[in-house]
Amino acid sequence: MSANPRWDISRALGVAKLFHLVCGVREACVTPFLTLYLRQLGLAAPWVGILMGTKHLIAAFWAPVCAFLAKSYRKRRVLLIGSLLSSVGASLLMVLIPGAHKNRMHLPCNGSSGVTSTDAPPGVTLLVNITSAQEPASRHPANRTAEVEMPGFRNPPGESDRETFRDPHDYVAPSVEGARTTSQVLLHPVTSGLKGHPWEVTFEVVKTALPLLPAGKGPGNPANLSRTRGKVWTFDLSLDGLRWTFILSLGSMAFWELLAAPLEQVADDSLYEYLDFVDAIDRYRSLGVWRLLGMLAGVCGIAALVRQLDCFLMNSGPRGVVHFYGYSVVSTLALLVSIAFPIPSCQQWEPSYKSVKALSIVRGDPRLILLAFTVVLTGAIVSTVQNFLFWHMMDHGSGELVMGFSVALSLLGEILLHLFKTTLLRKLSRTGLVGLGLCCLAGQLLYYSFLWSWWSVLPVQILSAISNGALWWAVAASVEDLATPRMERALSALFRGHFYGSGCSLGSFVGGFVVMRFSLAVLYQACCVTLLLWLALLLSIQQRLPQERKIKYSKLLSMEVSDTSDSEQGTERDWLVKAMREEHSD
Repeated sequence: MSANPRWDISRALGVAKLFHLVCGVREACVTPFLTLYLRQLGLAAPWVGILMGTKHLIAAFWAPVCAFLAKSYRKRRVLLIGSLLSSVGASLLMVLIPGAHKNRMHLPCNGSSGVTSTDAPPGVTLLVNITSAQEPASRHPANRTAEVEMPGFRNPPGESDRETFRDPHDYVAPSVEGARTTSQVLLHPVTSGLKGHPWEVTFEVVKTALPLLPAGKGPGNPANLSRTRGKVWTFDLSLDGLRWTFILSLGSMAFWELLAAPLEQVADDSLYEYLDFVDAIDRYRSLGVWRLLGMLAGVCGIAALVRQLDCFLMNSGPRGVVHFYGYSVVSTLALLVSIAFPIPSCQQWEPSYKSVKALSIVRGDPRLILLAFTVVLTGAIVSTVQNFLFWHMMDHGSGELVMGFSVALSLLGEILLHLFKTTLLRKLSRTGLVGLGLCCLAGQLLYYSFLWSWWSVLPVQILSAISNGALWWAVAASVEDLATPRMERALSALFRGHFYGSGCSLGSFVGGFVVMRFSLAVLYQACCVTLLLWLALLLSIQQRLPQERKIKYSKLLSMEVSDTSDSEQGTERDWLVKAMREEHSD
């Protein structure tokens, strides 16, 4: 207990830990599964990339502005409460966005948590009867039969291969001479075909022109498509619907991010200044683990909840709405905690041009320039993993429970590795640790490109502890070593906010179009090669840079000074004089 009741360090740290924990749960409810929800709405990879790129761009440049204004006008608590309260409503706007297509599944449920356990073998093909309009002179529609291969099923024995479309989402209308196309597709199941051929379902397709739809195997969750015997499946796809879905998603997500982005930086600055007033900065660094613990609990909890509501969600709407409801509930809890969040009553004076000064420091140091390019490239590549890895897992039959467990494994590895953070930073050089992190990230990307089943992603997730946690520890330590006095935090914010956020935005914009043009496997392989080439270039340039030695006088002052005489010889042995002369000679 502090002598001054306004500076109760134990209480402040307890509230800060709880706030970080709740905010971690809040973030994990939506962020890992956001692109999955956008795919359920019917949006294609380029559009999802644009949405996520806009989100990262707003977070990178809007959050520092809000943090500066809140500090200048002493409205930090108002901004914390307002951000949490308004983000609840803004996130629920995403639930109101109508999907570009409507999938309706009527499945028997076993009363527990999901669909009946009577599964059809993987790879069954569904017979589709395609009707396309002919020339105006002919009134009789021409019927054409094709097979739609649904993931999670296999072809029945003895069936010959006919015109096969691997996925209704990847469906392209067959070329029929003289066909008149429109912008809507409607598939009507014809149940008479089920009697003679239990492995085939006949649909009638009218108005055969499809806009760009997401790539992948399956309109929803292939884990659920493996249990689709006897279902009624309806697709209602229109180009106008896709456009409106994209526009509404872009507006809702931008508005939501404008309200939610400043929360983390404002809370972080307030807590740092509070602890700085009471000389307790040494406890500040350990609070990041609580956010990781919250994310670990949140991603497991929300995935398990979606699994329990699986049957209900299939008949009521997109599965992803539960994530937004969970986000709103946890945001309300965080709102209650923010009322007691430690915010300093006194305000330290700092120049308003610190970001500009930090940028000038980066331009004047070649090591910081290399580090900045590394952070931007890492952000661009990590964003492709965050945006489309769950799509890749879904294509191989993974459900949201497996996806949540994969994220939990990476978080758990990072938390366990945090125990050895000091040892790693002491044993390995900064450049060596950065190189190790980039190598692990490249290995993960190469592994992701060769996924073969729903569980195959799990073993490699433990490498995220190094490719994410250890990599950022090395970046933070390098920035702290190369920064000028009292510019450490401004330089760290520049790297983690502007540089990394800009890289994530760039990677999202480009990655979506690469996925559309090629595939996810090609994207991950290209990212792997790019990382390895940059690592080789980084190490070669780093060795040619002159080694500079900077003196931290705060560390020198903590040393024990031996008694010296007042003579000239004693003055020469004075440690401060030696340090100043060495710095001047360098």
